[in-house]
Amino acid sequence: MSQSHVSIRGNASRAFAVSSAIAVLLGSTSALAQDAAPQATDQVASGGLEEIVVTAQKREERLVDVPLSVTAVSAETLASQQINDSASLVRAIPSLSYQQGNGPNNSSFRIRGIGTSLFGQGVEPAVSVVVDGVVAARASQGFADLLDVERVEVLRGPQGTLFGKNATAGVVNIVTARPESEFGGNIEVTGAEDNEYRIKGTVTGALSDTVSARFSGYYNDVGGHIDNVATGDDTNGFESWGGRGKLLWDPTDTLSLLLTAEYRKTDADCCSRVPVSITTPALATLISPVVASPDNRSVSNDGLSYSRSDTSTLSLQADWDLGPVTLTSISAYQHYQQDDQFEPDQIASDPVLYVGPSAYSQWNFNAFGIEYSQLSQELRLSSNGSGDLTWVAGLFYANLDMDRFGDRRRARCGSGTLGQPCTVALTYDSSGFNGNFKSDNIAAFGQVDYRLVGGLHLLGGLRTQYEEQKVTGTVYAPITAGDALFPGITPNSGTRERNDSAVTGKAGLRYEFDRNAQVYATYTRGYKSFALDLDASTDFATQTGLDPEHVDAYEVGFKWRAPGGWLAIDTSVFRSNYTDLQVQSIQQDPTTGVFQSRTMNAGSSRTQGVEVEATLRPTDSFSLTASVTYLDAIISVDGQTCPLQYQANAPILTDNFPVNTCYRRQQVVNGVTQTSSPIVDVKDGALPVAPEYRVTLSPRYEHELGGLGLMGFVQLNVNWQDDYQFALEQDPLRVQKSYALVDASVGFSDLNERYKVTLFVRNLFDENYYSQLNHGTILATTASPYDLWANINKDANRYFGVTASYRF
Repeated sequence: MSQSHVSIRGNASRAFAVSSAIAVLLGSTSALAQDAAPQATDQVASGGLEEIVVTAQKREERLVDVPLSVTAVSAETLASQQINDSASLVRAIPSLSYQQGNGPNNSSFRIRGIGTSLFGQGVEPAVSVVVDGVVAARASQGFADLLDVERVEVLRGPQGTLFGKNATAGVVNIVTARPESEFGGNIEVTGAEDNEYRIKGTVTGALSDTVSARFSGYYNDVGGHIDNVATGDDTNGFESWGGRGKLLWDPTDTLSLLLTAEYRKTDADCCSRVPVSITTPALATLISPVVASPDNRSVSNDGLSYSRSDTSTLSLQADWDLGPVTLTSISAYQHYQQDDQFEPDQIASDPVLYVGPSAYSQWNFNAFGIEYSQLSQELRLSSNGSGDLTWVAGLFYANLDMDRFGDRRRARCGSGTLGQPCTVALTYDSSGFNGNFKSDNIAAFGQVDYRLVGGLHLLGGLRTQYEEQKVTGTVYAPITAGDALFPGITPNSGTRERNDSAVTGKAGLRYEFDRNAQVYATYTRGYKSFALDLDASTDFATQTGLDPEHVDAYEVGFKWRAPGGWLAIDTSVFRSNYTDLQVQSIQQDPTTGVFQSRTMNAGSSRTQGVEVEATLRPTDSFSLTASVTYLDAIISVDGQTCPLQYQANAPILTDNFPVNTCYRRQQVVNGVTQTSSPIVDVKDGALPVAPEYRVTLSPRYEHELGGLGLMGFVQLNVNWQDDYQFALEQDPLRVQKSYALVDASVGFSDLNERYKVTLFVRNLFDENYYSQLNHGTILATTASPYDLWANINKDANRYFGVTASYRF
């Protein structure tokens, strides 16, 4: 069977990236990527790396002492790579990937191939985003500007013992800067091609002998990078602004209180898909004058897609040093609101056009909203010092109250001339829903590190937790009198409640060869809570929801910091076995043209691999960070809607059902013969957005410019990744080919780095890639299955910019 594949450049860059990385890593003995953090201590002699202190185990520790896979990226490193938001962290952190959805609510982070990309907001993310100790309730809240950040720590593998029930894949732990007693601050301005303008700044200082404050703010106006020929506007841009205020009170030498208030607002015309391969002549007519191609950056639609969000967070952290232990309390309130609208037909259809043999002629109205508040409280005790026994123990409580709602309506034109306005009476179908989700979670946790003998340490941790969930909702149709019922929707209403408890933890050993070298081996049992659904097709009266997700994870690692600090290494070998992985199936009815999402538990999933990170700094002028990741990530899950191009020839079977092959299942139920839509039972398929190999290189050279009193620098950032699958059903048309992104920057600063100017280029070699690849909706049938649409980031094209900053 012939198939239309989208050609994406990558072979030459693949060979270059792999050979370069292997040469660097072997030549330098491979090492841990530790970035030079501004707050670090233990500065060594010329050419040495600075020490990094992290809170990956909820206590301050040197990075080399932490017995788990952690990448710590400093504010300096983020700035040098023009990483402005959390979604861009994938360029600096191995094993972290980002999957684009129609909007923030179904976009997701993935670590080692595991993530949660679901429409139903009753399901928590598998990658937890934590900002200053406060856990984001849902994934969309975690995609935000990195404002006044001290460092970002990414913990790979299950972290549920200390971070809770939504960390089965890992944690993105963002630590922002604290107030300082000495007056100071900074301002940074960026301008780039395609009307990208950013400004952010910070001011800090003492208000009294015991009180200091810090305020940070930002504003972004980023123009769209996709041309909409129907409206004459550029699309997929955004405007955002926000601020964070911190007030630190130290009433005594042993007690500190930190009050933080933050607000963010984003207004994006997101996320128009771009046609990249159109084989259906009728569709080519409808999107004219746009011509689909792998490098296309134009659309022709009504421009009705958007995403608007508001986020508020208020937290109070108290730290009381009691001598042997420190008592910490973090009280937080979060409020999040988002409204989004996605235009599924992706054609200019106002007025309504006749589109030929399709289930609908216009689908512009597809609006959803979400609003929630979360109260959380964490109390913990941690030992002070570094004796034979170090430990942390605590209690956690969270209450979430969420409202979600949505309406959709589409039009049908029965006859006419293709691509011309409809001249007959239109018919419509529509539906809507609203629902409320409430949950209460309470947990107790603890973790210890005990030195048995010599350098041998015993590791142990335990978490016990209990959760209650309640969902009340209504699916209604039609939303306008006279409309037909939206296909696949059954009006219903009801309330469902569920509760569960779980005990999880970790155990392991580590051996310290000396202060700067250790080897460790750990076993972790992880858990992600059950989930009641909250979506457009939910049966609120009868749903049972998803079962909890569990993981058994094994990791062996080695960390070493060379004498003098010129080289550091972090190598880990891991395997994680998941059961009941919570996934989303996108199912399409080729007759009605409706895509329905269905949340479900996969049968099993496994990720295993090797990670090597390195930092080399032989002189004050030159540094190099590098990493190589090998990942083998597979999943088995039955009953997926098979790829559209295989559905027409799917055989009807009554037994001996195959795996990885499209078929229709026929069974007799209560005396009635039932035949399923075309399905595929995936066995050991590739986990979506999980490249097998990934390589990063970041060399930097800086040197004083003669007697000018200036420091010049140049930096390259190379990020290569292997090809990967976008679709759970293993669609060969939805595969991203391997590609390499090379970013470069050059600039200068004064010797004290009070001011700095940087010229940068993103995607130097203009490498094309996609952040999502899908079949179309309109006219997508078994007779025309090869039309493909892509989500495309701005840096899928080369662009230039400049950043200027001043520190006072």
